[in-house]
This record gives sequence, structure tokens and C-alpha cells, in this order.
Amino acid sequence: MHEDGIIGRTEWSAAGRSLPGQEVSGDRAVVLDTGDGGALFGVLDGLGHGGAAAEAVDRATVILSENRGEPLDVLMVLCHRAMVDTRGAAMSLALIGPGETLQWLGVGNVESRLLTKGPAGPELRATMLLTGGIVGYRLPAHLQPQTLPIRPGDLLLMATDGIVAVGPESVDLGRPAATIAGDLLARDAKETDDALVLAARYRGACP
Repeated sequence: MHEDGIIGRTEWSAAGRSLPGQEVSGDRAVVLDTGDGGALFGVLDGLGHGGAAAEAVDRATVILSENRGEPLDVLMVLCHRAMVDTRGAAMSLALIGPGETLQWLGVGNVESRLLTKGPAGPELRATMLLTGGIVGYRLPAHLQPQTLPIRPGDLLLMATDGIVAVGPESVDLGRPAATIAGDLLARDAKETDDALVLAARYRGACP
């Protein structure tokens, strides 16, 4: 699976594949225009793999699409309720804009990082603080999204645990988001799990 596009001033790409030998992946990327100048990105990793994992994340995908304008913590609760009789999933959400801000929130082990161009190459600006739990099974009592500034050229990377590592040392910020996501999947995907990586480059606030 490889998808890409542009929402507002954000260029994005998602690349993923199922566990070798399986036809269905339990990892899912969600990219939505919030309608107010913002872009909502979600990466979900259904517990395990195969059809049962896919069913869980497909339910959450519908909820996110139908409620895209809600705050991130509300979205997490709505997805939790929709997945209560499924395997559940690890899930991270990120909202770029409106304005030059990034909000993000994660439950489980979907890693998210913000990279920026430094004098000697790519630098790590921030890493999402993840909260333990499984959306659909055990949701943390307190869900507190983090907010931070985002600058033109900054790159958001989100990856399931089927990707070995996502860090500035393995990324060329001068390349298109589609190339970055595809290269990370090809090089760093584990052979023992579904895998998915999403790259989103913020290109600047709309005039």
C-alpha cells in the first residue's frame, strides 16, 4: 500500500504492507482534511495481525472520518467505544494547523517524531509522549494532547512497531514525502509483523 497527496500546506505519504504471507494488514493510515485549514493524521496498529486486527482499525477509521473536527482526546474516546468488542489497537493522532501548530496524542506504541533541518542535517525536534494502553480495551484515565510549534519544512513521521526505527539519521529531508515513506518501509520493515510509516511535511501557513 502506498498513498500520497497534499492537504492545505502539508505534503503527505503513507507506505505499508501486511505481514509476509498475509493478505490483510492490521496497520492503517488515516489522512483527513478537517475543513478549517487543518490536516488530521492517524496511524493505527490493530492488536496482532490479519483480519481481526484489520476489523478493529477499520472501525476506528470510520469514526475518525465522521468526527474529524473533534479534539484529539475526544476522537480517542470515540474510537475506544467503537472498538470495545474487537482486539483493539495502538493509535496515534496528529493535527497540523490551523496555524503553525502541531497537536498530537498517542495510546500504545505507534511512534511519532517531528524532524527539522539543522545546520548539520536533520534534527529531532520532538517525540510524542506515548501513554500505555490499548484503544478499545484499556484507555488511560487522562488523555492530554501535546501542542508544539511547527515550522515550514518540518517533517512529521509516524510508524507502527513493524518499523525497526524512525529517526533523523535515516531520513533525507530534501526528498519528497513519498520517497521518504517508501524508503523507510523498504529498509526498516520487520519480517515478523505488519508495517506502516506515514510522512507529512509542513510547507508553511496558508496566506
